[in-house]
Amino acid sequence: MLSDEILLGVTKPARYTGGEWNSVVKGDQGIDCRVALCFPDLYEVGMSHLGLKILYSILNDRRDVACERSFAPWHDMEKVMREKGIPLFSLETKRPLNEFDMVGFTLQYELSYTNILNMLDLSGIPLFSKDRDGSHPLITGGGPCAFNPEPLADFFDCFVIGEGEEAVSEIVDAVIENKKSGAGRGKLLERLSALEGVYVPSLSAGQAGMPKKIRKRFVADLESAPFPEKPIVPFINVVHDRIQIEIMRGCRRACNFCQACAIYGPNRFRSPAKILSLAESIYRNTGYDEISLVSLSSGDHPQIMEIITSLTGAFKEKAVSISFPSLRVEEMTSRFPLELTSGRHTGLTFAPEVGSEKMRKVINKDIPVEALKECAYQAFKNNWRRIKLYFMIGLPQEEYSDLDAIVDLAREISEVKKRVDGRPADINATISVFIPKPHTRFEREAMLPIDEVYRRQKYIRDRSRSSQGTRSSRRSKVKFIFHDARMSYLESVFARGDRELSKALYIAWKNGCRFDSWKEYFDLERWLSAFKEASIDPDHYSSRERKLDERLPWEFIALR
Repeated sequence: MLSDEILLGVTKPARYTGGEWNSVVKGDQGIDCRVALCFPDLYEVGMSHLGLKILYSILNDRRDVACERSFAPWHDMEKVMREKGIPLFSLETKRPLNEFDMVGFTLQYELSYTNILNMLDLSGIPLFSKDRDGSHPLITGGGPCAFNPEPLADFFDCFVIGEGEEAVSEIVDAVIENKKSGAGRGKLLERLSALEGVYVPSLSAGQAGMPKKIRKRFVADLESAPFPEKPIVPFINVVHDRIQIEIMRGCRRACNFCQACAIYGPNRFRSPAKILSLAESIYRNTGYDEISLVSLSSGDHPQIMEIITSLTGAFKEKAVSISFPSLRVEEMTSRFPLELTSGRHTGLTFAPEVGSEKMRKVINKDIPVEALKECAYQAFKNNWRRIKLYFMIGLPQEEYSDLDAIVDLAREISEVKKRVDGRPADINATISVFIPKPHTRFEREAMLPIDEVYRRQKYIRDRSRSSQGTRSSRRSKVKFIFHDARMSYLESVFARGDRELSKALYIAWKNGCRFDSWKEYFDLERWLSAFKEASIDPDHYSSRERKLDERLPWEFIALR
């Protein structure tokens, strides 16, 4: 299917070859169900996704299931595939996706939706669920975006709402049972709609046109939950090229803007012994030289110091570094020896989100400024080179004085390093745009119009430049990086959208929208044209506050 001529003519051919260390290839004997796990972005992005690795391992541990992978082809490969009539295929066996029993998509980000349609089209699979029959694969989806699945409902047969470790096997069992019984597609959808946490849009009408209540799935016991001990080692660099071990799920902080806190609860933990066992096994099976302890808030693990001690002791002589991507400021100052939090000492990341005390109360995120400064001081003292800060603008009740506070806080953190060596620190401060997300306390708020976002971004930029002229900050090295307001706008439309948006999504894809999360390929004008053709006002979804008596498209999903 893929000749050397084709592979040598595209960027990074290893995106399409498969055959990586620990990948699983099964024959046909004894296989009752073939599943293709699809990530609607580049190989390098998808191969960094822990959820995909977990499901791949779970399904391939079954003798009756063959699970393979597929990713969105880059523009050069798509062009070749369309010219030569090559259908989208799996990496393991190069089998076309339309020959699988089930095709499952990771729904990680709203701006990947056009890639989903493109992958279905490249596979020769009808895009709309109503146009598919028993000869086509079951199209499933799961992930954070499934907590408002309505904009995609016309394209999917079913969604998993919540965690998929147990649900995916139940869905596969239903597919196998349906195949063996010879029942039709309608019967399969009925079987699936009876599963907890599975939403079948075509069968889920309830009272007043709202879908019936769907309760999210979650794994009760994380300690015994399956976790991949032989993850695939890519041939090329990927975004997260390291051992990833999930030490806990959930977050007790409950920030008002944070969807992850809302959808990943309740809190569950893996024991230090289990974490050490996984780390040693994965290290033996991969040879990676970095272990990342993954969670929403690693410092909330009640045995985090024991975890640190056991891992550093076990890997000290192996030159393996331990990293903690999600630590709170107060934990890093009071509980964590900074010399142990990474073996590379290049940069630390903090997410204060806001600069003023008022806004900290608004978002329910209490980060003591003095603790943040002390943490920065200790980091610089332990030879950390730079600090990254994450802020958010456009939050409810925000005023321009709160933007001043962001600039001041970033500058003050830079100045802390002068206490160590007399020079300010390099600070990269990323400024994202608040997007009201489903299932958060701010889900009914309006997003700022694009023009106002631009004004606030310009204000921060100008304020930062003017502050560089003051005596105290003349040498401060703060660089502000702004998220594209246009991309945030489109994300907000689909984050809070309903089924009507499927029309615009289809038109935008037909008009060439692909890789919308990639700034160089994002085209808002093309999207606005699609909305106009579909007779949809995108501001209705984005820049409008929802009244308390207004039904929300995602109300049928119960988090508890």
